[in-house]
Amino acid sequence: MTAEAARTAPAAYQGWDGQYIDGAWRHGKHGEIQADTDPYSGAVLAETVMANGQDLDEAYRAAAKAQKDWETRLPIERAGVMIRAAAIMEARREEILGWLTREAGSTRGKAELEWQFVHAVTLEAASFPYRAEGKLLPLDEPGKESRAYRQALGVIGVISPWNFPMYLSHRSIAPALALGNAVVVKPAEDTPITGGLLIAKIFEEAGLPAGLLNIVIGPISEIGDAFTNHAVPRLISFTGSTRVGRHIGALAMQAPQLKRVALEMGGNAPLVVLDDADLDHAVRSAVVGRFLHQGQICMSSNRIIVDARIHDEFVDRFTAHVKTLKYGDPNDPGVAIGPIINERQMRGHLARIEAAKAAGASQLLGGAPKGQVLPPHVFVGVTNDMALAQEEIFGPIAPIIRVQDEEEALRVANATEFGLSSAVFTRDVERGVRFALRVEAGMTHVNDHSVDDTRTGPFGGEKNSGLGRFGGEWIMHELTRDHWVTIRHAKGPYPF
Repeated sequence: MTAEAARTAPAAYQGWDGQYIDGAWRHGKHGEIQADTDPYSGAVLAETVMANGQDLDEAYRAAAKAQKDWETRLPIERAGVMIRAAAIMEARREEILGWLTREAGSTRGKAELEWQFVHAVTLEAASFPYRAEGKLLPLDEPGKESRAYRQALGVIGVISPWNFPMYLSHRSIAPALALGNAVVVKPAEDTPITGGLLIAKIFEEAGLPAGLLNIVIGPISEIGDAFTNHAVPRLISFTGSTRVGRHIGALAMQAPQLKRVALEMGGNAPLVVLDDADLDHAVRSAVVGRFLHQGQICMSSNRIIVDARIHDEFVDRFTAHVKTLKYGDPNDPGVAIGPIINERQMRGHLARIEAAKAAGASQLLGGAPKGQVLPPHVFVGVTNDMALAQEEIFGPIAPIIRVQDEEEALRVANATEFGLSSAVFTRDVERGVRFALRVEAGMTHVNDHSVDDTRTGPFGGEKNSGLGRFGGEWIMHELTRDHWVTIRHAKGPYPF
């Protein structure tokens, strides 16, 4: 930050030790204190006094009460809050980037990308109050009218992960609020500030009425299932693992009052390099797709599938490029690979590396971790039945699979329980599109990595990667309901 920028920047937000419920910052009633730490340095960033079930109930009831009036507000009032929030994000850009780096272990590049996504979603949400349109429906009966009104659902529950914490919370929060809903958020325990409290500070400053956005941070044993089971929320928006997502889906169906779910779950994205691909472009895209944010992204290029005719050259170029990546302190602008979010994740990666070697894969690059930083690893000789190819890696480990031709590449790409994102590289764009349409995934990018610019795209997957869509027009339908109203302007005819 320049000296001039520092002089004009607003005073940094303070107060990260509790909950945000009904417009008030307060300690949770559970009483247990949870430390929020920097994954790189280990420094304690904040200590949160945790919430219990009573806090959760108060948050949902406050949201339900506030939502009734909010839905009736003029579009310009709801849009205005979004526009002011976007302006605040601009003024506090460096503050937000700093939190993403310290709390989520984001490198500078990843933090800037996440800020752009959050800002863009906020601006797009400002248009939603004017785009939630109803319909006049044709009828074959004289003197009668049929209308479909689009109304807010009510209260939305949001459960978000730690990897893109601010964006993956906000992509549901901003559209939900703009469309007249209220929101209760349960951020990940590793990122309570960027996943929730920081967003609440921004909207509070933007003038959002009390009760419409609530952040509840508590033990899973205390508020985990209750978050979904509660009678108030009409939809639960979840981003996270397939195991937890399936559990939430089951709870939503078993709750006393059925509710919708929007689930974006695990991924095993294939990045396919066909025999006519531009190798320089494919290599650079594959490196970004695999190693952005240490590979801790559900859409990361989890498997790199390469045609045998170009396999060896691709591997040589890919490995050479990966060797140039700097890893270490995410505060260093030159660092491409920062820390793993926590020790449990690190242990899983180390076990995965040893299992891959035992299964017969050949390690071309690697190294021992330095604190919470794992150097980039590259494996060849990987087959699609290995655990390294079938599991979501979520770390800086790149498995490369050799295939004989395009048809085998397609079979391997689809041979997974997941279907979130995917990519294909070829100099023939129409060949790429034909291939893309045969991939079993919610998204396929031609000549672009699987972690594409999806600020307003149709987030969501197929198979065990989820239900629902999270971007643009799609999320407007997820967060509203159609209410059919008929009007009889003339009497009869009556059947009896």
